Amino acid sequence: MKRLTQPTNTPQTLHANIGLMGLTMFAFGLAATCGCSLLQDSTHPVQNDSSQETPFVPANVDQEPMLASSTPHGLSEFNATPLQGDVPFEPRTIRSLKQHSFTTEGSDSDASISPNGYTMVFASTRHSTAPDIYTKSVDGVAVTQLTADPAWDVQPAYSPDGSHIAFSSNRSGNWDIWVIDLKGRTPIQITDEPGDEVHPSWSPDGKRIVYSRLAPRGQWELWVTETDNAASRRFIGYGLFPNWSPTGDTIAFQRARSRGSQWFSIWTVQLEGGEPGYPTEVAASNEAALITPAWSPDGSRLVFASVGPNMSGAEISELAAPQSDIYVVNVDGQNKQKLTDGHSANFAPVWSSDGRVYFSTTRGGQETIWSVHPDDAALNVPYPGSTADVPDHLDPPTISDVGLAKDV
Repeated sequence: MKRLTQPTNTPQTLHANIGLMGLTMFAFGLAATCGCSLLQDSTHPVQNDSSQETPFVPANVDQEPMLASSTPHGLSEFNATPLQGDVPFEPRTIRSLKQHSFTTEGSDSDASISPNGYTMVFASTRHSTAPDIYTKSVDGVAVTQLTADPAWDVQPAYSPDGSHIAFSSNRSGNWDIWVIDLKGRTPIQITDEPGDEVHPSWSPDGKRIVYSRLAPRGQWELWVTETDNAASRRFIGYGLFPNWSPTGDTIAFQRARSRGSQWFSIWTVQLEGGEPGYPTEVAASNEAALITPAWSPDGSRLVFASVGPNMSGAEISELAAPQSDIYVVNVDGQNKQKLTDGHSANFAPVWSSDGRVYFSTTRGGQETIWSVHPDDAALNVPYPGSTADVPDHLDPPTISDVGLAKDV
């Protein structure tokens, strides 16, 4: 995504990037893709007032498309941290840390790993300012470009059988969900509404897709549709970045409080006969926004990104890059652990079938895709409430086991 300048209060200028967004698209209030990075000069970074959200306003034809957000902030393309050169880097020993994508221009993000764990698909601006979809072997160097539309193609997701890829694109004039085969052929438009639909995630049987939709009143909603019958749409709640469990009808997502601190937290909702039950808050923080959850292969844990104040504890501003790290937590909210070291911007984590967690990071300079094994990370720092002891020299931010963000 392209970096945003500080928006004004007019609806036409309240824009947030959808490139990976995803703090990847949204980390905001958020950017919806794919994992976007934030930069905000208000006193409470990464906030979202769902009661005041502004609807998506199409940018003019000379600008990249944006997604609206309700609070003043700046978002940068594909998680790239503005002022990333100012982010200190300190080498740490993480035995299983591996780099999987390499580029000297642009950025890579929104990784999705094939069911067999051998290949990955991702969004990249390495050849164009508009992101396209690429694929490569997880351990290889050569990349294959699957889309080359002048529009933005982001947030790819492998189907459970590995035969198709769903993604978000604005090629039809607004953001919709599309599906292509592994050769990038036979594109099928799954959604075709006046509003914007982003961030697809497949059901375990491959027959349904859950996605986020920006409602006319400016609030992000969760919808489920059948892949072979788009008319069978069903509303299941409010939130962003839905991710379907690989083992059942439970969907994880992020949702902001509509009062107080308004930080995003991690939630799940279970479908019974297609109908949603009561949502459950799994993890929350009074110091950071918890975003873009993704399931472990066995459906027992969730991985997510935490975006908060910078390294020194200062509020996010135009002179301070945000701190963003990757964490895992049991689906019951216990055993929260930190996987990254806080010395770079880390976003949009996803789990592979071999147990590794892939994510986009700026630790190599350009934003590229890396992975780490949760059980082998040297910085597997537990949060309060877990059974392990926290080393005296480490003071990780607190995530409430109760799951309620602090009012301000």
